[in-house]
Amino acid sequence: MPQSDLPVRVYSPEPLLGHPAKLVGTIARDIWSGRELAWRLFVRDLSAQYRQTFLGYIWAFLPPLVASMTFIFLNSQGIVQITGTDIPYPAFAMMGTLLWQVFVDAIMSPPNSFNAAKSMLAKINFPREAILLGGLYMVVFNFFIRLVLVAAVMIFWQVPIDGSLLFFPFAMASLLLTGFAIGLALTPLAGLYGDIGRGIPIIAQFWMLLTPVVYPARTEGLAGWLATWNPISPLITTARECLTAQPLTLLPAFWIVTICAAIAAFLGLVLFRLAMPHLIVRMGG
Repeated sequence: MPQSDLPVRVYSPEPLLGHPAKLVGTIARDIWSGRELAWRLFVRDLSAQYRQTFLGYIWAFLPPLVASMTFIFLNSQGIVQITGTDIPYPAFAMMGTLLWQVFVDAIMSPPNSFNAAKSMLAKINFPREAILLGGLYMVVFNFFIRLVLVAAVMIFWQVPIDGSLLFFPFAMASLLLTGFAIGLALTPLAGLYGDIGRGIPIIAQFWMLLTPVVYPARTEGLAGWLATWNPISPLITTARECLTAQPLTLLPAFWIVTICAAIAAFLGLVLFRLAMPHLIVRMGG
Protein backbone atom coordinates (compact mmCIF):
# COMPACT_ATOMS: atom_id res chain seq x y z
CA MET A 1 0.00 0.00 0.00
CA PRO A 2 1.28 3.54 -0.71
CA GLN A 3 2.63 5.41 2.27
CA SER A 4 0.68 8.45 3.45
CA ASP A 5 2.26 11.88 3.24
CA LEU A 6 0.45 13.03 6.37
CA PRO A 7 2.63 13.84 9.38
CA VAL A 8 2.89 11.10 11.98
CA ARG A 9 2.77 11.92 15.70
CA VAL A 10 4.11 9.27 18.07
CA TYR A 11 2.97 9.27 21.70
CA SER A 12 5.20 7.77 24.38
CA PRO A 13 4.67 7.11 28.10
CA GLU A 14 8.09 8.62 28.84
CA PRO A 15 7.97 11.99 30.67
CA LEU A 16 8.55 14.98 28.39
CA LEU A 17 11.14 16.43 30.75
CA GLY A 18 13.25 13.31 30.26
CA HIS A 19 14.40 14.72 26.90
CA PRO A 20 14.70 18.52 27.31
CA ALA A 21 16.25 19.14 23.88
CA LYS A 22 13.51 17.14 22.16
CA LEU A 23 10.85 18.97 24.16
CA VAL A 24 12.21 22.38 23.13
CA GLY A 25 12.45 21.27 19.51
CA THR A 26 8.85 20.03 19.56
CA ILE A 27 7.59 23.33 21.00
CA ALA A 28 9.48 25.35 18.38
CA ARG A 29 8.22 23.09 15.58
CA ASP A 30 4.61 23.34 16.77
CA ILE A 31 4.81 27.12 17.03
CA TRP A 32 6.00 27.27 13.44
CA SER A 33 3.48 24.74 12.12
CA GLY A 34 0.62 26.43 13.96
CA ARG A 35 1.25 29.94 12.61
CA GLU A 36 -1.44 29.69 9.90
CA LEU A 37 -4.02 28.38 12.36
CA ALA A 38 -3.05 31.16 14.76
CA TRP A 39 -3.74 33.72 12.06
CA ARG A 40 -7.15 32.21 11.30
CA LEU A 41 -8.03 32.22 15.00
CA PHE A 42 -6.95 35.86 15.22
CA VAL A 43 -9.12 36.85 12.23
CA ARG A 44 -12.09 34.96 13.70
CA ASP A 45 -11.70 36.55 17.15
CA LEU A 46 -11.16 40.01 15.68
CA SER A 47 -14.37 39.75 13.68
CA ALA A 48 -16.30 38.46 16.69
CA GLN A 49 -14.89 41.09 19.05
CA TYR A 50 -16.11 44.12 17.09
CA ARG A 51 -19.01 42.64 15.09
CA GLN A 52 -21.88 43.63 17.41
CA THR A 53 -20.56 46.90 18.83
CA PHE A 54 -21.64 50.43 18.03
CA LEU A 55 -18.29 52.05 18.88
CA GLY A 56 -16.23 49.38 17.12
CA TYR A 57 -12.47 49.85 17.39
CA ILE A 58 -12.92 52.75 19.82
CA TRP A 59 -13.24 50.09 22.53
CA ALA A 60 -9.54 49.33 22.02
CA PHE A 61 -8.52 52.58 23.74
CA LEU A 62 -11.69 53.67 25.58
CA PRO A 63 -10.89 51.92 28.93
CA PRO A 64 -7.38 53.42 29.33
CA LEU A 65 -8.68 56.78 28.11
CA VAL A 66 -11.41 56.84 30.77
CA ALA A 67 -8.90 55.79 33.45
CA SER A 68 -6.53 58.62 32.52
CA MET A 69 -9.38 61.14 32.44
CA THR A 70 -10.10 60.37 36.09
CA PHE A 71 -6.60 61.37 37.18
CA ILE A 72 -6.52 64.32 34.79
CA PHE A 73 -9.71 65.67 36.41
CA LEU A 74 -8.42 65.11 39.95
CA ASN A 75 -5.16 66.84 39.12
CA SER A 76 -6.89 69.80 37.42
CA GLN A 77 -9.12 70.34 40.46
CA GLY A 78 -6.20 70.22 42.90
CA ILE A 79 -7.55 67.12 44.63
CA VAL A 80 -4.39 65.24 43.63
CA GLN A 81 -1.22 67.23 43.03
CA ILE A 82 1.07 65.61 40.46
CA THR A 83 4.13 67.54 39.32
CA GLY A 84 7.49 66.90 37.68
CA THR A 85 6.15 65.28 34.52
CA ASP A 86 8.26 67.47 32.12
CA ILE A 87 5.36 67.35 29.60
CA PRO A 88 1.71 68.42 30.01
CA TYR A 89 0.12 66.13 32.58
CA PRO A 90 -2.84 65.04 30.37
CA ALA A 91 -0.36 63.73 27.77
CA PHE A 92 1.70 62.06 30.51
CA ALA A 93 -1.32 60.30 32.03
CA MET A 94 -2.81 59.22 28.70
CA MET A 95 0.47 57.75 27.51
CA GLY A 96 0.92 55.89 30.78
CA THR A 97 -2.55 54.37 30.84
CA LEU A 98 -2.37 53.34 27.18
CA LEU A 99 0.96 51.61 27.77
CA TRP A 100 -0.40 49.97 30.91
CA GLN A 101 -3.43 48.64 29.04
CA VAL A 102 -1.13 46.95 26.54
CA PHE A 103 0.63 45.22 29.44
CA VAL A 104 -2.66 44.09 31.00
CA ASP A 105 -3.92 42.83 27.62
CA ALA A 106 -0.73 40.76 27.29
CA ILE A 107 -1.37 39.20 30.72
CA MET A 108 -4.99 38.40 29.89
CA SER A 109 -4.21 37.00 26.44
CA PRO A 110 -2.99 33.44 27.28
CA PRO A 111 -5.74 32.62 29.83
CA ASN A 112 -8.47 34.12 27.64
CA SER A 113 -7.20 32.34 24.52
CA PHE A 114 -7.08 29.02 26.35
CA ASN A 115 -10.57 29.37 27.82
CA ALA A 116 -12.00 30.40 24.45
CA ALA A 117 -10.49 27.33 22.78
CA LYS A 118 -11.50 24.75 25.40
CA SER A 119 -14.04 23.05 23.16
CA MET A 120 -11.48 22.72 20.34
CA LEU A 121 -8.75 21.49 22.64
CA ALA A 122 -10.93 18.66 23.95
CA LYS A 123 -11.95 17.44 20.49
CA ILE A 124 -9.25 18.30 17.94
CA ASN A 125 -5.55 17.54 17.90
CA PHE A 126 -3.61 20.59 16.70
CA PRO A 127 -0.53 22.56 17.83
CA ARG A 128 -1.67 23.99 21.17
CA GLU A 129 0.70 26.93 20.89
CA ALA A 130 -1.41 28.25 18.00
CA ILE A 131 -4.06 29.53 20.42
CA LEU A 132 -1.39 31.46 22.34
CA LEU A 133 0.01 32.94 19.15
CA GLY A 134 -3.45 33.93 17.95
CA GLY A 135 -4.13 35.74 21.21
CA LEU A 136 -0.79 37.52 20.94
CA TYR A 137 -1.72 38.71 17.46
CA MET A 138 -4.83 40.32 18.97
CA VAL A 139 -2.78 42.13 21.61
CA VAL A 140 -0.41 43.49 18.96
CA PHE A 141 -3.34 44.57 16.76
CA ASN A 142 -4.97 46.48 19.62
CA PHE A 143 -1.62 48.06 20.42
CA PHE A 144 -1.34 49.48 16.92
CA ILE A 145 -4.84 50.93 17.24
CA ARG A 146 -3.86 52.60 20.51
CA LEU A 147 -0.69 53.87 18.89
CA VAL A 148 -2.87 56.13 16.73
CA LEU A 149 -4.23 57.76 19.90
CA VAL A 150 -0.71 58.08 21.33
CA ALA A 151 0.38 59.90 18.17
CA ALA A 152 -2.65 62.19 18.40
CA VAL A 153 -1.83 62.99 22.04
CA MET A 154 1.77 63.83 21.13
CA ILE A 155 0.68 66.10 18.29
CA PHE A 156 -2.04 67.88 20.29
CA TRP A 157 0.18 68.64 23.29
CA GLN A 158 3.27 69.18 21.10
CA VAL A 159 5.35 66.55 22.87
CA PRO A 160 8.96 66.74 21.60
CA ILE A 161 10.68 63.69 20.13
CA ASP A 162 14.32 62.77 19.52
CA GLY A 163 16.44 59.77 18.58
CA SER A 164 15.28 57.78 21.62
CA LEU A 165 12.02 57.20 19.73
CA LEU A 166 13.89 54.50 17.78
CA PHE A 167 14.15 52.49 21.00
CA PHE A 168 10.37 52.55 21.53
CA PRO A 169 9.69 49.27 19.60
CA PHE A 170 12.16 47.45 21.88
CA ALA A 171 10.51 48.96 24.97
CA MET A 172 7.08 47.84 23.80
CA ALA A 173 8.35 44.37 22.89
CA SER A 174 9.69 44.01 26.42
CA LEU A 175 6.40 45.20 27.92
CA LEU A 176 4.45 42.70 25.79
CA LEU A 177 6.88 39.89 26.58
CA THR A 178 6.67 40.50 30.32
CA GLY A 179 2.88 40.56 30.34
CA PHE A 180 2.71 37.48 28.13
CA ALA A 181 5.11 35.59 30.43
CA ILE A 182 2.96 36.39 33.48
CA GLY A 183 -0.21 35.35 31.68
CA LEU A 184 1.42 32.16 30.45
CA ALA A 185 2.38 31.21 34.01
CA LEU A 186 -1.22 31.76 35.14
CA THR A 187 -2.84 29.85 32.27
CA PRO A 188 -2.77 26.34 33.82
CA LEU A 189 -4.45 27.67 36.96
CA ALA A 190 -6.88 29.78 34.92
CA GLY A 191 -7.86 26.64 33.01
CA LEU A 192 -8.90 25.00 36.26
CA TYR A 193 -10.28 27.92 38.25
CA GLY A 194 -12.30 30.77 36.79
CA ASP A 195 -11.31 32.95 39.75
CA ILE A 196 -7.94 33.60 38.10
CA GLY A 197 -9.44 35.27 35.05
CA ARG A 198 -11.81 37.34 37.19
CA GLY A 199 -9.08 38.33 39.60
CA ILE A 200 -6.51 39.58 37.07
CA PRO A 201 -8.34 42.86 36.21
CA ILE A 202 -8.88 43.60 39.92
CA ILE A 203 -5.21 43.04 40.75
CA ALA A 204 -4.18 45.02 37.66
CA GLN A 205 -6.11 48.08 38.85
CA PHE A 206 -4.34 48.03 42.21
CA TRP A 207 -0.99 47.23 40.58
CA MET A 208 -1.35 50.27 38.32
CA LEU A 209 -1.50 52.53 41.39
CA LEU A 210 1.80 51.03 42.59
CA THR A 211 3.45 51.68 39.21
CA PRO A 212 4.45 55.12 37.84
CA VAL A 213 1.70 55.07 35.21
CA VAL A 214 -0.13 58.30 36.02
CA TYR A 215 2.61 59.88 38.14
CA PRO A 216 6.40 60.19 37.80
CA ALA A 217 8.55 57.58 39.53
CA ARG A 218 9.48 58.56 43.07
CA THR A 219 12.86 57.97 44.66
CA GLU A 220 12.03 58.38 48.35
CA GLY A 221 9.62 56.83 50.85
CA LEU A 222 7.39 53.83 50.33
CA ALA A 223 6.43 55.00 46.84
CA GLY A 224 10.11 55.14 45.89
CA TRP A 225 10.72 51.66 47.27
CA LEU A 226 7.74 50.28 45.33
CA ALA A 227 8.85 52.01 42.14
CA THR A 228 12.35 50.60 42.56
CA TRP A 229 11.31 46.99 43.10
CA ASN A 230 8.23 46.96 40.88
CA PRO A 231 9.45 45.09 37.76
CA ILE A 232 7.02 46.95 35.49
CA SER A 233 8.23 50.41 36.53
CA PRO A 234 11.35 50.45 34.32
CA LEU A 235 9.35 49.13 31.36
CA ILE A 236 6.60 51.77 31.56
CA THR A 237 9.06 54.54 32.36
CA THR A 238 11.45 53.62 29.55
CA ALA A 239 8.65 53.34 26.96
CA ARG A 240 7.29 56.76 27.93
CA GLU A 241 10.74 58.34 28.00
CA CYS A 242 11.26 57.11 24.43
CA LEU A 243 8.11 58.95 23.38
CA THR A 244 8.87 62.21 25.19
CA ALA A 245 12.55 62.87 24.35
CA GLN A 246 13.62 62.20 27.95
CA PRO A 247 16.89 60.52 28.97
CA LEU A 248 16.49 56.76 29.38
CA THR A 249 17.15 56.68 33.11
CA LEU A 250 16.29 53.05 33.92
CA LEU A 251 18.00 51.11 31.13
CA PRO A 252 19.98 48.71 33.42
CA ALA A 253 16.79 47.69 35.25
CA PHE A 254 14.95 47.55 31.91
CA TRP A 255 17.39 45.00 30.48
CA ILE A 256 17.35 42.91 33.67
CA VAL A 257 13.53 42.69 33.59
CA THR A 258 13.56 41.95 29.86
CA ILE A 259 16.02 39.05 30.23
CA CYS A 260 14.07 37.64 33.18
CA ALA A 261 10.84 37.95 31.17
CA ALA A 262 12.37 36.07 28.23
CA ILE A 263 13.44 33.23 30.53
CA ALA A 264 10.02 33.21 32.23
CA ALA A 265 8.24 33.10 28.85
CA PHE A 266 10.33 30.11 27.76
CA LEU A 267 9.64 28.28 31.03
CA GLY A 268 5.96 29.23 30.68
CA LEU A 269 5.82 27.58 27.26
CA VAL A 270 7.34 24.42 28.72
CA LEU A 271 4.85 24.49 31.61
CA PHE A 272 2.00 25.03 29.14
CA ARG A 273 3.08 22.01 27.10
CA LEU A 274 3.41 19.83 30.21
CA ALA A 275 0.06 20.94 31.66
CA MET A 276 -1.97 20.57 28.46
CA PRO A 277 -2.69 16.80 28.69
CA HIS A 278 -3.80 17.12 32.32
CA LEU A 279 -6.00 20.15 31.62
CA ILE A 280 -7.66 18.43 28.67
CA VAL A 281 -8.39 15.38 30.84
CA ARG A 282 -9.96 17.67 33.45
CA MET A 283 -12.10 19.21 30.70
CA GLY A 284 -13.33 15.77 29.71
CA GLY A 285 -11.23 15.42 26.52
